[in-house]
Amino acid sequence: MSSKFHTTISSDNIVIDIVEPHPNFPKIVQSILTQVVKQKNLDQLREYGGVEGLAFGLKTNLKHGINGDVEDISRRKEAFGSNTYRRSPKKNLFDFVLEALREPTSLIVLAYAAVSLGLEIKQHGLKEGCYLNPNRYDGGSIFVTVFVVTAILAIVKFRQNRQFVKLSEVSNNIPVDVLRNGGEQKVSRSEIVVGDVVCLNIGDQVPADGLFIWGHSLLVDESSMTAETNPIEVDLSHTPNNPFLFSDTKVTSGNGRMLVTSVGMNTTLGEIITISIDSNKHTPLKYKLNKLTSSIGKVVLSVAFLVQVVLLVRYFTGNQKDMNGNAEYNGSKTKAYGILNSVFDIIAAPVTILVDAIPGGLPVAMTLSLGHSVKRMMSDHAMVGKLSACETMGFTTTICTDKTGTLTLNQMKVTTFWLGQDCIEQKGISSVAASVVELLHHGIGLNTAGSVNMSASGSEFEFSGSPTEKAILSWAVSELNLDMEGLKQSGEILHVEAFNSTKKRSGVLMRNKEQNTINLHIKGGAEMVLALCSNYYDVSGTIKVLDDDGRKIFDGIIQGMVTSTLRCIAFAHKQVPEEENEEGKNQIEENCLTLLGLVGLMDPCRPGVKEAVQEFQYAGVNVKMVTGDNIFTARAIATECGILKPNQDMESGAVVLGEEFRNYTPEERMEKVNNISVMARASPRDKLLMVQCLKQKDHVVAVIGDGTNDVPALKEADIGLLMGIQGTEVAKECSDIIILDDSFGSVATVLRWGRCVCTNVQKFIQWQLTLTVATLAINFVVSVSTGEVPFSAVELVWVNLIINTSGALALAIEKPTKEQMEKPPVGRTKQLITNVMWRNLLSQALYQTAVLLTLQFKGEEFFKVSANVNDTLILNVLVLCQMFNVFFMWKLENKNAFEGIHKNYLFLVIIGVTIAVQLVVVEFLKKVAGTERLNWWQWGVSVGFASVSWPIGWVVKWIPPVPEKPFLLHPCHPPISHTPSS
Repeated sequence: MSSKFHTTISSDNIVIDIVEPHPNFPKIVQSILTQVVKQKNLDQLREYGGVEGLAFGLKTNLKHGINGDVEDISRRKEAFGSNTYRRSPKKNLFDFVLEALREPTSLIVLAYAAVSLGLEIKQHGLKEGCYLNPNRYDGGSIFVTVFVVTAILAIVKFRQNRQFVKLSEVSNNIPVDVLRNGGEQKVSRSEIVVGDVVCLNIGDQVPADGLFIWGHSLLVDESSMTAETNPIEVDLSHTPNNPFLFSDTKVTSGNGRMLVTSVGMNTTLGEIITISIDSNKHTPLKYKLNKLTSSIGKVVLSVAFLVQVVLLVRYFTGNQKDMNGNAEYNGSKTKAYGILNSVFDIIAAPVTILVDAIPGGLPVAMTLSLGHSVKRMMSDHAMVGKLSACETMGFTTTICTDKTGTLTLNQMKVTTFWLGQDCIEQKGISSVAASVVELLHHGIGLNTAGSVNMSASGSEFEFSGSPTEKAILSWAVSELNLDMEGLKQSGEILHVEAFNSTKKRSGVLMRNKEQNTINLHIKGGAEMVLALCSNYYDVSGTIKVLDDDGRKIFDGIIQGMVTSTLRCIAFAHKQVPEEENEEGKNQIEENCLTLLGLVGLMDPCRPGVKEAVQEFQYAGVNVKMVTGDNIFTARAIATECGILKPNQDMESGAVVLGEEFRNYTPEERMEKVNNISVMARASPRDKLLMVQCLKQKDHVVAVIGDGTNDVPALKEADIGLLMGIQGTEVAKECSDIIILDDSFGSVATVLRWGRCVCTNVQKFIQWQLTLTVATLAINFVVSVSTGEVPFSAVELVWVNLIINTSGALALAIEKPTKEQMEKPPVGRTKQLITNVMWRNLLSQALYQTAVLLTLQFKGEEFFKVSANVNDTLILNVLVLCQMFNVFFMWKLENKNAFEGIHKNYLFLVIIGVTIAVQLVVVEFLKKVAGTERLNWWQWGVSVGFASVSWPIGWVVKWIPPVPEKPFLLHPCHPPISHTPSS
């Protein structure tokens, strides 16, 4: 067994690494094998004896694969590792607590608490200084306040993270086709081992690093590695040779097999994903919420600072009095220690205001609403891959959808066949010349990515491939008596050009063994293939020249089929002289072809598509169809689905070709993109370009697709939705939500739940801001006028956290309603807090402020109660006002706030339980909350003041419509990032 040497030379010394092969594979050194592929080192590959030599060293049979038993798999994993990646360490709950404590507001409060606690301990001793006194603004109380709030926030984020990790683990478990023990089988991507022979087809994701064995026209998108979007051809027969395949790249064309040489952390991808990186991409809702909480924090900090300045001025000017009515500050007569204590007592009042700046309930409300919606969406046949996708869907303003498999069933069937200018259904297939039928056999049977197999019972044929391929093969077998086995024996394939989404056609170069001739067969979009033809066959097998008049006739035939919503496919061929073929298999010009025939395939629309499109339009969401089909088919299907109005002409700009859109100047694209409803003959790049333009126009874009050609647009869109049954694995990886039943109506369901999340969050924001505005105003007025704060830190924790949590529960569980779909989408730039919300919350906040200030200054005198009882009465009225107010916050605009509330049992239970807990706090938790017991009269007064919220809310909603221009805050405009495209 020979050792391998790695030499590293630096400025100071030479380091020689001795690498030993594994005993079970003595001819292979993993580190060198890894570098062969990573560095595309052909010389090193030749030293191993090429792909065959490597396969021998890895004990792999290139035709039958590895043995694949348990012992073989175990040896390979031991020698070369498993196909898994190290991920960033999972955050525990303590990590999220530290993250929450690093917030600026929390740091300010904690800094005060630490100093205050030190002074309290020095002044009163350790036991008394650490005692949590709800009537004193001591450091201990502040510590408890901050830690309770941050703990709740940390738990919420921790649970979100756990759910995201679980979803990621599920999505990474992709099945892969491999050859083991002579048979093809599916194994999980994580179970791939070095030496495996992997079968690759269009749309597949390469599961590991490896080397090309054989295949046809294998093109791979390496953009995940190199950022280059042009597909790379992988082959051994061309110059220069490029047999190298990299993990996580995508097969965009062709098929083949690869020998796995590196897995997991030894792959090129393993170097990049040493630590998983969270994109931290802000959704429109998160961006708006971050801006809102930032604004609230700034306002509260400003008020706290202003109160601080006023109180310090009062103190040092001698206007601050002690309990005996004497000035607390007497110039030089006051000791430094007394000044220090007084200053920190003054700081305590604004610190309680800062508690308002810690948004305790908002993350809870958002998480509860998202979790509830995601759970319900699963029962409605939609699997959410990212929690943020649900909220983003609620902001969607434009939906770009594919046609085949999305709007239609993708269950094709040949219904029409034209040969020359004759419809064969009328004459019968027996009227067609045998020579033409033979050419059709070659053009259909050899130029296909599908296959024909006999069923297990031997009584019928089974077809595989795309829906189009299966439909054409089924028709050829049943109508043209196609014999696939005999065809393969009579014809030799020289070169295959797999279907190309840009050219909209596929081709095959084949040798007819019986006639010893070489023919090029082309199949693809009818008008594109027709443009390459100079002649055509008639029914008798005679070749006729395709002149201008003939082209007009064929154009009319194609348009007639398309008008009937048929997908039109053309077949053409030309005989290639031997000397022309010798110039190079890929250099044969695709022109001067002879048209063999046209077939029309029916792909009916999915049930419920038209109703779903109408629902989107009713909700103010634009629906655009972007398809690779010809313009006539696209227009017909769009009209049938309701995307286009009947008789809407193309001159209006609603229907364009992908090439036309691509050739617009950037200014023209930005000007016309809003008006486009249908884009036909669109390439993947055209779809991507449209999504980018729409996002630049401030649209929130959702893309619906099912194929690999949709991947660039799915990744670029704000939210990608995939038809899960038809969808390819690559497309699934790039999607945010997977529609499990492939129903377009389920997309409308996702939109309804997204709108519901946004509305629930808006309702809670309205409710929380009402509380924030009221408590902020009361704290400010009372602090400035008396030098004291009416609410302690403990009381604010109860009001601002516990009450808000119950509000989050109550407001986050409502189901989607018709009213939510009647309003236009919020989009990217509209204000989250509407003027209607400002009207509702300011009216309630002003009422609460007026009532509580009256109680603060006149409550003791009017109700003949002590100061402590009056403070408890103020707290009780504030809490009950929020509980009564939540009924009107439950409906943002409906005047009848109680409509349907008797059906929402959970809402009523939550409110009832919260009021009951408030009763317990007031009556039985004096030592903890610092409250005094209230009698029946005082409870009646509290309920009376709180119940006035109902008539106020009802009257305010009768105010005439408010202007749409944003009030107080400017529209939010989150930054838009784009995926680079060539």
